[in-house]
Parts: sequence; structure tokens; C-alpha cells
Amino acid sequence: MTALTAALTIIVQIPVPETRGYINLGDAMVMLSGALFGPVVGFVAGGIGSALADIISGYAHWAPFTFLIKGIEGLIVGVFSRRKRAYLVLLGTVIGGAEMVLGYLAVETALYGPGAALVEVPGNVFQAIFGIIVANISWKILSGRLKTF
Repeated sequence: MTALTAALTIIVQIPVPETRGYINLGDAMVMLSGALFGPVVGFVAGGIGSALADIISGYAHWAPFTFLIKGIEGLIVGVFSRRKRAYLVLLGTVIGGAEMVLGYLAVETALYGPGAALVEVPGNVFQAIFGIIVANISWKILSGRLKTF
């Protein structure tokens, strides 16, 4: 799941010059990792996979922040998904996505100021919504077919 998270993060990247970051589609794998395999795998796959993608893609300065933000995102989804109920998976992905948006907003505000940070919010919201949709659909398809936590 870590490698899949890194790969999906690397495949599609839209640079955001104001924050020296990028928008990507890796949140779908971060969320799916937590939903299918629980909070520990969600944290590890989300944190390490996403930070590794930052390093490989030339955004190493973001890797420590990404490790924490994406790791916590996967952890949140995993905690909510333990009971294997669709509404809890959905709730977990929404809260995890919100944590990702707010986490990057906080770091970007501290590093670059509120003006630059706000530029990236719409992209991060899109990234979260895409992740929520893909993760929930994938979870419904895979949860009964895989041996999960």
C-alpha cells in the first residue's frame, strides 16, 4: 500500500508555485489503505508513501510535513473504518480529507503566509473529494474480497 500510495501520488502532479508544492491523486490510496487495513497501515502507507513521493518528485522540503499530515489522514480513516460500516468509512474519509486540507493550510500559512496558503486550498479540497469518492467506491468493491484487519 505504501508503494501504491507513492505511485499514485507521483503519476499526476499539478504544481502550485506559490507554496512550492503540488496537487496529486494519492489521497485515494491513503484513505483506502486506512479503510481496508486499519489505522496502522493507513498511517504507514499514507505517511511513508506520500513523503517518499515528495522526495522522489523533488519536493523533499515537504516530506516531513507530508509524513505527518498524510499519516494522520490514513490513521483517522482507519480508526473510523474498524467496524466495516459504509457510513463510518465515508465519515472517516471526510474527516481525514478535512485534516489533510487543514494540515497543509496550517503549514503553508506558517511557511509562506496566508495569501500563498489560501491559493492551494481549492486544489487540496479537490484532492480530498477525489480521494473520498475513489476510496469509498474501491472500499465497497474490495472490502468483501480481501482479507483485511
